[in-house]
Amino acid sequence: MLALSTPPIMAPTTRSNSLSGSCTLKRKRSTSLPLTPPLSLDDSGSDNDSTRSLARAVNVLSTAATALSHATRLYQTLPSARDGLLRAVDCITHVHAAGGRLIVCGVGKSGLVGRKTVATMKSLGLGASFLHAGEAMHGDLGDVRENDALLFITFSGRTPELLSLLPHLPKNIPLLALTAHTSIEDCPLLASRPDAILLPAPIHEPEEVSFGVCAPTTSTTVAIAIGDMLAITAADAVHRERARDVFRRNHPGGAIGAKVEEVVAVKEVEIVVESESDDDVQFRKRQREISNGTIVETGEHLCR
Repeated sequence: MLALSTPPIMAPTTRSNSLSGSCTLKRKRSTSLPLTPPLSLDDSGSDNDSTRSLARAVNVLSTAATALSHATRLYQTLPSARDGLLRAVDCITHVHAAGGRLIVCGVGKSGLVGRKTVATMKSLGLGASFLHAGEAMHGDLGDVRENDALLFITFSGRTPELLSLLPHLPKNIPLLALTAHTSIEDCPLLASRPDAILLPAPIHEPEEVSFGVCAPTTSTTVAIAIGDMLAITAADAVHRERARDVFRRNHPGGAIGAKVEEVVAVKEVEIVVESESDDDVQFRKRQREISNGTIVETGEHLCR
């Protein structure tokens, strides 16, 4: 069974090029002890396969929770992370005021994270669009306009497709990067752009240490959370108290749309009912108006 104690939050570190392993630079092996409680199996049970599956599943959730706690601590304490977030929000605010958009660019799993971030920003009334790095080199660079800003999402900070794209970007376009690096100097993608904005999204241990495979899991969880953090914070800065109304206008469909469309006006009215015995009976009913229907409640039954 998994250990129940919460692992300590370690200070963020920058990955070293001296690390060795069979994975690409994105997923390096680590000689340090894992910070996530290790997977432990109880062989005394009669169904070892089920025990192993459950322990593995809970370990994944525990690892994700630890990584998010690490990221939270990072933005609470690390000056470069806090400054990066504030600069990113200020950048998006100015881009929005100028009628521009935040162009989010990435490939692979980072590209999927980027698409989710764009969808969230759109629903919150922030101009955003996704740009695939490969397609950008074949004509889609025309989607980047004068008042836009560009956000790269890359765990390693050295994705070849993004590095190839850099020389072709206008120098006056603000550049942001969501990456595992915690300083611009250590991020190859931003080495030539000291004015760029860094949004650190490191993980507390390599995925291979956590799960035995290099598959992007913990890193994409943290990246999605940082993207959500940026979207919510920027929407609050842009819309202030109107943020809820903007979201309601942009998201009329589905269960979320049905929920926000509820009319919350609730009133009580007094009704006099005459029975066959001519005895006047007075009672109170509660009326709630929901969407286009009316629900009438009494103390004992409900009728429509």
